[in-house]
Amino acid sequence: MACVEQTFSTMGVNPKDGKVATLFVSPAKAFLLHLICGLGLASAFWVAHNIFSTDLISSPAQTLRLILVFESPVVLLLYSLFRQNPVQCSYIKSLGQGLLGLPAGAVVIGAGAIVLGAPVGFQYFRLTLHWSLLMSVFTFVPAASVFGSSWSDWHRIFTHTKPTNNTDYMICFPAHGAIIGAWLGAWPMPLDWERPWQEWPICVSYGSIAGYLVGMAVSMGFILFHNHRHHHLKGE
Repeated sequence: MACVEQTFSTMGVNPKDGKVATLFVSPAKAFLLHLICGLGLASAFWVAHNIFSTDLISSPAQTLRLILVFESPVVLLLYSLFRQNPVQCSYIKSLGQGLLGLPAGAVVIGAGAIVLGAPVGFQYFRLTLHWSLLMSVFTFVPAASVFGSSWSDWHRIFTHTKPTNNTDYMICFPAHGAIIGAWLGAWPMPLDWERPWQEWPICVSYGSIAGYLVGMAVSMGFILFHNHRHHHLKGE
């Protein structure tokens, strides 16, 4: 596991107090992380379509469950490599923080969705649960794996939207993209089109996944710009 961590991240550590001085994630490593996360989603859809002959429209609960099975371990395993202060927080502890963030995030997101108008009832429970867990994978799990219980970092990323380094970009933009995508995806639901994809949570799932992918692309753009600016200032 140490070799994998060395592959993905480079950290400056003060040997006297064990604190992380700098955390640098190169554009290539960030691209690799986003690529693997994207391939996890693509693999889930491929398996759903080619092996189980299903999709989000015909069987949303089963398809969302498949996406969770593929994407959750990918996000947990990769983002835990970029945890803050690796001297005090082991890789296993970071994985545990991410696992705790999964149900916690699902509760917050599910409650928020219901407040905003998501349907309530026993027949919707599994659908809302699976969708909330997927949204938690996109939003809470990366932050929990990297920041743990550092509320100042959570507020900086989610409340103030002020990412300051490449790791922040990798967490902030995909998470916000998923949230905005889900919000935009909910717009067609009340319209009188009588289309099957208007049912909860089909369109919001497509919206959140699309927003997540767009967020990863935006993240890479900011990382490349930040890297170029860093080298330019260093050259001066």
